[in-house]
Amino acid sequence: MDQSQDAAAPVTEADIHLIQRILPHRYPFLLVDRVRNIEGTQRAQGIKNVSINEPHFQGHFPGEPVMPGVTIVEAMAQTAGVMIGASMGFVDRSLGIYFMAIDGVKFRRKVVPGDQLLMDVETLRGKPGGKVWRFRGTATVDGELAAEAEFTAMMDLKGA
Repeated sequence: MDQSQDAAAPVTEADIHLIQRILPHRYPFLLVDRVRNIEGTQRAQGIKNVSINEPHFQGHFPGEPVMPGVTIVEAMAQTAGVMIGASMGFVDRSLGIYFMAIDGVKFRRKVVPGDQLLMDVETLRGKPGGKVWRFRGTATVDGELAAEAEFTAMMDLKGA
């Protein structure tokens, strides 16, 4: 993202540098590499490039590495957090994000090293100034559905 961009212009994309200025997560639990197609607080698409170097593959599963389903859901939630944070100006603001509920989770295919996971998230409920948000997310690989879920999260600016 061009940091010289007009401050009033809407953010439509977040690279890893901007993501790290919004989310509190860090390696090995930062699970989104880029967020694009940000449409305000309504929808966005996250990208996760799945690599064999990720620590969970050592034990999940030896000889047949599969990305754990919980990390796929977490990647969708992080995408939603970046969307809200970028749209509401929560850059460098110590945003705390906490799951409150995860519903209707379904896993449809394995996600393995070398895959590019695309997470599409949309807001079902939430408004600027509100702390509780609800989202629907899907994760796909090569156009094939890998996972879907609805989730509720509380977003809180620490010290605000």
